[in-house]
Amino acid sequence: MAQHIKTGKQGEALALEYIKDKGYEILETNWRYRRSEVDIIAMDQKILVFIEVKTRGSDYFGKPEIAVTKHKKKLLIDAGTAYMQKVMHTWEIRFDIIAIVLRSENDVEIQHYMDAFFPGLSI
Repeated sequence: MAQHIKTGKQGEALALEYIKDKGYEILETNWRYRRSEVDIIAMDQKILVFIEVKTRGSDYFGKPEIAVTKHKKKLLIDAGTAYMQKVMHTWEIRFDIIAIVLRSENDVEIQHYMDAFFPGLSI
């Protein structure tokens, strides 16, 4: 398995552990819709949260969250809309980014950006 895939899987596992510790209820992981994938779908109390996880081995070339481009945001919003229709969700939603830098097994930085972007606003 390629190193970037291993790093991504490690990051997603750390993100799941992180949000479980915060009391989120995990509904789906790696949920696919057309060309998009939502890494984690969870409930934060009464809020449906779509979470994009970005992991890097270092931040030498920039923080992981900068990899969530306009195009990626649009794909996430489309997938979120499809998921809401599938489960007939009609209450509050949120799009978060969890950015992880895995410098080593003992040097991990996790940043959680709640309400990282909003559907309907210029992204």
